[in-house]
Amino acid sequence: MMNFEGLEPGLGEYAPSLHGSMEPGLNSSLDRRLDPALLQGVELNPDSLAVPVSESMHILEGMYSELHSVAAEVGIPVTAAHFDLQEELLWMGNHRGHASSFFGPTMGRYSSFQVHMADDIRHIQSMDTGVLFLTKNNLKCLTRGGFLMFDYPMEEGADMHSLLLTDNNTLVMGGLQNYVAELDLATVQETQKFTVEVPGVAIMRQSNRFFFCGHTSGKVSLRDLRTFKMEHEFDAFSGSLSDFDVHGNLLAACGFSSCGLNGLSCDRFLMVYDLRMMRAITPLQVHVDPLFLRFIPTYTSRLAIISQTGQCQFCEPTGLASVADIFHVNTVGQLLMSFDVSSSKQALSFGDSGGCMHLWSSTPEVSFNSYSRETELVLPCLVDSLPQLDWNHELMPLSLLPMPLTSTEPLLSDWPTSHIAPSPRNSSPKNEKSLIVYSPSWYSRRAPPVDPEILRTMKTVGFIGYAPNPRTRPRNQVPYKIKDVELEYDSYNQVSESPNGRDEEPHLYMVPKKYRKVTIKYSKLGLEDFDFKHYNRTLFAGLEPHIPNAYCNCMIQVLYFLEPIRCMVQNHLCQKEFCLACELGFLFHMLDLSRGDPCQASNFLRAFRTIPEASALGLILADSDEQTGKARLGRLIQSWNRFILAQLHQETLEQEGPQAYRGASSSALGSSGESVIGRLFGCEVENSSLCRCGKETVRSSLTLLFTMHYPEQRSLDKTIEEHEFAEILKKSICLEQITQAWCDNCEKYQPTVQTRNIRCLPDVLVINCEVNSAKEAEFWKAQTEYAFNRALKKEAAEPPKPKEPLPSEWCLEDELCSVEGLTFDMQAEDMRHVWIPLSLKMCISKTQGLEVSSLSEGKELTESEEAEGASVYDLVVTVSHIQDARTGGNLVAHIKVGETYHQRKEGVTHQQWYLFNDFLIEPIDKAESAQFDVNWKVPAVLYYTKRNYNAKYDLRIKNPIEASVLLTEASLARKQRKSHATFIPLMVSEMPQTGDLVGLDAEFVTLNQEEAELRSDGTKSTIKPSQMSVARITCVRGQGSNEGVPFIDDYISTQEQVVDYLTQYSGIKPGDLDAKISSKHLTTLKSTYLKLRFLIDTGVRFVGHGLQKDFRVINLMVPKDQVIDTVYLFHMPRKRMISLRFLAWYFLDLNIQSETHDSIEDARTALQLYQKYLELSHNGGQEEFRKVLKALYEKGRKLDWKVPDTDPADGQGSPKSTAVFPSVMGL
Repeated sequence: MMNFEGLEPGLGEYAPSLHGSMEPGLNSSLDRRLDPALLQGVELNPDSLAVPVSESMHILEGMYSELHSVAAEVGIPVTAAHFDLQEELLWMGNHRGHASSFFGPTMGRYSSFQVHMADDIRHIQSMDTGVLFLTKNNLKCLTRGGFLMFDYPMEEGADMHSLLLTDNNTLVMGGLQNYVAELDLATVQETQKFTVEVPGVAIMRQSNRFFFCGHTSGKVSLRDLRTFKMEHEFDAFSGSLSDFDVHGNLLAACGFSSCGLNGLSCDRFLMVYDLRMMRAITPLQVHVDPLFLRFIPTYTSRLAIISQTGQCQFCEPTGLASVADIFHVNTVGQLLMSFDVSSSKQALSFGDSGGCMHLWSSTPEVSFNSYSRETELVLPCLVDSLPQLDWNHELMPLSLLPMPLTSTEPLLSDWPTSHIAPSPRNSSPKNEKSLIVYSPSWYSRRAPPVDPEILRTMKTVGFIGYAPNPRTRPRNQVPYKIKDVELEYDSYNQVSESPNGRDEEPHLYMVPKKYRKVTIKYSKLGLEDFDFKHYNRTLFAGLEPHIPNAYCNCMIQVLYFLEPIRCMVQNHLCQKEFCLACELGFLFHMLDLSRGDPCQASNFLRAFRTIPEASALGLILADSDEQTGKARLGRLIQSWNRFILAQLHQETLEQEGPQAYRGASSSALGSSGESVIGRLFGCEVENSSLCRCGKETVRSSLTLLFTMHYPEQRSLDKTIEEHEFAEILKKSICLEQITQAWCDNCEKYQPTVQTRNIRCLPDVLVINCEVNSAKEAEFWKAQTEYAFNRALKKEAAEPPKPKEPLPSEWCLEDELCSVEGLTFDMQAEDMRHVWIPLSLKMCISKTQGLEVSSLSEGKELTESEEAEGASVYDLVVTVSHIQDARTGGNLVAHIKVGETYHQRKEGVTHQQWYLFNDFLIEPIDKAESAQFDVNWKVPAVLYYTKRNYNAKYDLRIKNPIEASVLLTEASLARKQRKSHATFIPLMVSEMPQTGDLVGLDAEFVTLNQEEAELRSDGTKSTIKPSQMSVARITCVRGQGSNEGVPFIDDYISTQEQVVDYLTQYSGIKPGDLDAKISSKHLTTLKSTYLKLRFLIDTGVRFVGHGLQKDFRVINLMVPKDQVIDTVYLFHMPRKRMISLRFLAWYFLDLNIQSETHDSIEDARTALQLYQKYLELSHNGGQEEFRKVLKALYEKGRKLDWKVPDTDPADGQGSPKSTAVFPSVMGL
């Protein structure tokens, strides 16, 4: 409703003496006692209360007349009226917070309930599931029967007046404050606030173009549907706005005008605006004092204008109003307070200050909605009449005679005295578990104890203590059971008192440093001066974590260290632009080439983000979720594990077209009918479904992994029983459960027994641990304690064994290895927090089915066990979720690296467990890989492999990239013409050879801006670098008759949003990367990547300026002996790097990059600078070349490293201008 502060003060009191008469000229008055003859269809009782007349009324078709009136609460004003949009119900809310609904045209009472104890109901809005009620500072959603669905309190000081449903799950609320709040109905949380320039948003409407906000100041603002930014504003009335409505291209408003010192007066001119031209048209003069108005578009765009005294006038918004179109609502002297129109436009409802609802209709058989659903009506209570009892009859049982309870004797149904006694506030904690029955003598429970974390971190100022919120429980909520409450799994970040006191960082001392989340500290040089060797002393390559969705780095390492997977993806090559198998092959090739330097999975994650299934499974995280730690990483990585195996299985099975790229011969691993993923992980499963009728259905399928299922805990006994891991694993694989399923025999859903059995054993057994709640974590914790106690008993019965030190040759560069705990033999203390065995024996027998048992490490199978088909599985991978409240947590992997990897990297043959934490890699003891202290380290994924399973697979890698990738290919751009070509592809006779020179340059665009913070000393600290994407790659011939001519000049098409094209530095303009409008040679990143990979594998030497950054963004690993970087050729130690433009001006007399960068020009210049370097170093030797560099730096300092604009002839140019260089061949 609107703000009526400008009206006469007495109108708000509903005094009968202030209800004035109607307009002069109208043939009815509004005296306190109306003549009943003037009222059609209404009789008056002695209290002047309108009651319906039983006899039928005649309604003219198309003309509105009163159909029914009903009193809700006598004397309580009706402040809100609303026709239900789903059912045939009319809702009303009154001044005392009570709501009622009436069914159909007869207005029979359907429901009635209290919404708010004190405030009036200001707005009602029906939804599919319930009804929204808005009060001053509260929003409630109740079912149509009155059950509360949610209660959303506003912030203090809010004064809400209106709400608007923007879609099925979102609404906006406005009021007298200076903002409009948006609420998500799915989560019942405020998503954002939109600041409004003019406070007082009391009415809101919506069209397909704008939000319309009516302000108490008399203005109507038009706002953008997405950003809520104001697009236009109409200054409708000088006083205040009463109501407005929108239909089509018209907006009509009514309101009040200022009258000097006398306050406000009702304006009889309606303001009408044309939304096409955004201007006012001729105002519409009406004959009543308008308070409400609505468009009623039936045959024409009629307007209904309602006055507070009950007069109703219909007119066209662009025509003239006629007195003959005025009707009167029989309010019996009361004022109209609310008004609404049904969605079918057949019914009008009016609510007055006396508590009455009036229903008007234009048709005898009115329906509120065009298609209403059926309303659930309450069945009448049918009470059977009791038969007459003859209690004098001798056979009449006395139990049938009702008897009053007059005795004070106890009954069997009475509660024990101890359960109904009031509990004192200072009772001891042991009484907390007692069942308390609320009684008049019991008022409150003992306050719960303060969280120890709050007491530990509290700082006292005076008598008030301040402490950060540990967020261990919802705000303003206390669990009913104060003790033994089952907290959510997210509350595992509670940490006990630090042994070092308050100076130790809370929440961090429990997590060992090597398991904590690692971050890269960026400087002015980016990553060049970051010491990755401090985190990785091995020759294995880590993965950088700053890329979006890099949470899966640990699982990428897991797949890499499975030898058949590594070979399979590197042999795989297909024509799909976004193929995860191809991208993994490219990434694994980089990991093979790396000698301890970290790599990044940017291209793989770029392809991963384009897979629709990954997005549907919720695997694509927003940056905010990764930074704030909102993502449930343990559950996420298990879903990612299931997804990647299924995706690789599907991609390597596809036989559409040739497997190899551009007609190259397909590899043996990539073209077979059976996927390597299926052979490695696949397990044929037989699923049986047995109905209670005896019908059994059996289906076979292929599964790639298994999920752990833990036994249900008995409700009465809180102790967790002891179980072997092998026992739980067997029950999880051969799962048996009862579920509802469709039975064809019974032709309905029936409880069926679902049984799963396996027919064969996989080579790699993948297990998702599913420790996703407190219940599973407690079970896992209890089992580790049981296992530890067994180990202590076993060690006490046996003599101890001495530990053997770690061989020194296992460390890098013959350094002394001082890592603690690296031993061969495990003792009882090593078994703390260990439940899973390092080896398993599995066998499928014809009689017993699947048999699983733990196996001592190093123990081999007997000949009889091998004959029975038993297999030994060794633990090779554990993936853990590190619970760390400060950093949001992270994922790490323990991987048992095999002999072949050590042979390739370090030249030694042994097996060793390593911790992989992004770019931190560290050798660990085998016991640590199986230790899970669920307080901070939660198991997520386990991998067991058959012993010597690699022998079954062909582990040779045949490079599938052939020379055909360099031949001519079509452009993706539709407007690209041959006349626009900027390069000449290589001929067959020009194919590069080992050692050939290739000039290279790349240009980039920005996908995400850099995130940085300004320190207190004024320096800038980079939190997250900008995310770049390659946009153009150019390769220039470095020798031959066509030296300097490009043979690759590809613009890279991107599907991701570009935030900055960096045109000044890259030369890339908006539209160059769009296939619809680009005139460039546009290709996919994968196509150009294959060309560069072929050049690298061939052994060419790349010449360029700043190639390290280029290769990093392209996501290529190039051996150092194949890179000639001119930025380092002309560089002195501990001096600044020199730009290509200055070097070209100084040495070559070339003025490049004057306006923008061009990659062809830069690549040619780099080639010429390399030739100049060879010339200078060959003629004078290194000593003379050092003098040239000193002169270069002196000249640079004098010119402040800026290329002068003057002509070289005046003496300010390059001192080397006399040198003659061969001209660069044009196209």
